Amino acid sequence: MFRRLTRLASLIATGGLLVVFEVGCTPASKPPAGVPATPSAATAKPAVPAPPASGSPFKIERKGRPITAGGPHLDGAEAGHGASPEPGMETACPLFEDLHAALGLDFTYSNGEAGESLMVEAIGGGVGWLDYDCDGHWDLYFTQGGDPAAADRSGQPIDRLFRQLPGELPGGASRFVDVTEASLIREPAYSQGVAIGDFDNDGFDDIYVTNVGRNTLFQNLGDGTFGEVTDSAGVGDERWSSSAAWADLDLDGDLDLYVCNYLKYDPLHPMDCRNVRGEARICHPRDVEHWPDECYLNQGDGTFRPVAAERGLFGPGNKALGVVVADFTNDRRPDIYVANDTTANFLFVNQGEGRFQESAVLLGCAVDRNGMAQASMGLAVGDYDGNGWLDIYSTHFYDESNTLYRNLGNNGFEDVTGIVGLHEPTLPRLGFGTAMADFNQDGRQELLIANGHIENFPGNPLLRMKPQLFSFDGTRFRDCSTAAGGFFQERQVGRGVALADYDGDGDLDAAVVHQNTPAALLENRSQRGHFLAVRFIGVQSNRRGIGCRVTVTSADGQWVQELCGGSSFASSHQPQLIVGLGERAGPCSLQVLWPSGLTQSLSDVLPDRLLVIREPSPERP
Repeated sequence: MFRRLTRLASLIATGGLLVVFEVGCTPASKPPAGVPATPSAATAKPAVPAPPASGSPFKIERKGRPITAGGPHLDGAEAGHGASPEPGMETACPLFEDLHAALGLDFTYSNGEAGESLMVEAIGGGVGWLDYDCDGHWDLYFTQGGDPAAADRSGQPIDRLFRQLPGELPGGASRFVDVTEASLIREPAYSQGVAIGDFDNDGFDDIYVTNVGRNTLFQNLGDGTFGEVTDSAGVGDERWSSSAAWADLDLDGDLDLYVCNYLKYDPLHPMDCRNVRGEARICHPRDVEHWPDECYLNQGDGTFRPVAAERGLFGPGNKALGVVVADFTNDRRPDIYVANDTTANFLFVNQGEGRFQESAVLLGCAVDRNGMAQASMGLAVGDYDGNGWLDIYSTHFYDESNTLYRNLGNNGFEDVTGIVGLHEPTLPRLGFGTAMADFNQDGRQELLIANGHIENFPGNPLLRMKPQLFSFDGTRFRDCSTAAGGFFQERQVGRGVALADYDGDGDLDAAVVHQNTPAALLENRSQRGHFLAVRFIGVQSNRRGIGCRVTVTSADGQWVQELCGGSSFASSHQPQLIVGLGERAGPCSLQVLWPSGLTQSLSDVLPDRLLVIREPSPERP
């Protein structure tokens, strides 16, 4: 069984270094039946490594220099002081290596294509990072398709859950083991995406799966297994859903759920769409009527209430594929940006008390700079220009180019795609999953995009496409894919992308889903600068701290990041922020804006460490 801890798990004082961290649960001596045992303490790496008896912080030797994991600030406590790495590290293009085979991660999303050009074959699948067993190591959930025309789903392939077992391979590397059956998860539906969130604030990650048909909510029972609670929770949307996002939309301390719905298309009774030669083709989204999105408000008792219409979460002609929840207006309220296919995108601006107003046209982020709606799929968010306002990157169809909306603050958004060099390189691609992050920790954001066409007609040379990686030089983005590793030279049908520091070495790795070929696990091999990793434990706010905004300030600059709900395409990132600091090795200050309205300030924070920050209790500010 697993023991739940709602307060401090460990408090270690050694030689003046205070290491304080909390975890949601700790494994008991015996794991659940059927779940592989956790490696011994001699080989397992804890979520936040404890310092040795000497008092010096625990150092992970990797990539040529030490990374210190120690001294987080909790409740305003001072930072721990550890050895600093050498300054002046040279910045280069991020570098990745696909290790899925070496680490035992064996998963392929099957879209079930059989030459009938069914529309649902084009979209899936998704991937999400979670720590389902609360052992401090990040696990993976993959959605699965199968035969979309199968009325009987009992014999179809199902979604898979992989547990990370650290130290199982030579050199201390992790091994991923399929624990789907042991976890009691069984999802035979034709799945699209996944949203990971702790909806009941018990410290255990829950799973929401979007499907062609009834969606599914799996509640983590805390013993290594899940229970299917869709009906009792009231979130079993029966439509074709694509992506979903967990976020505290009404700021009451628990996570609500936004679900993107796509088209009124039944694979059991498909529309007959043909090209000019009379050959079967995938139907164009303009030929198919749309489904409206839904928003489920968490009632705090394990149930949800659909509120999209009454809360202003609707717009004309939506055909939603992607969603991200973040504070785009800097008013400390979560807003919702929705990527629509061939129709204008939505920006639902939070008006307070959980009510929204659609404002994308007014604020300049509904269409491209030519006034044209695009076929939007994936979304990434970050402050690429360093002005303290979150920008939006959206992936699009072949020959449209992706779009970067720069947030101008009170002046709304501007499409700067061409200005920053992102128009021409993305025209010959069809993008889905994407992420904006500082992969090499030079203090600037990079863009990662998974590409792949939607239709496998005979002789289509565009079906499989190379992924892309763009680095930012302070003025323009440059395509550095050719220098980013062999993965970026391989043509795939890319879909979901999810980021995590899965190995705990301080940089962001990525899981990428491909249709009909194995998913990738990209280990970050970059030469990098300094960083701060930040994880949250909400008390008044939601447990995972979704919606927390962090501002890190040093003598060399200032960086703003937010732990967003949703983003990418049909996928879920790890709920942790990693802020790249470049060559800055000195202390920083850090400010956290919690969804509860609390502001928490920390000073003299040394870089190259994981901070696990617990929100102060109301009685202990």
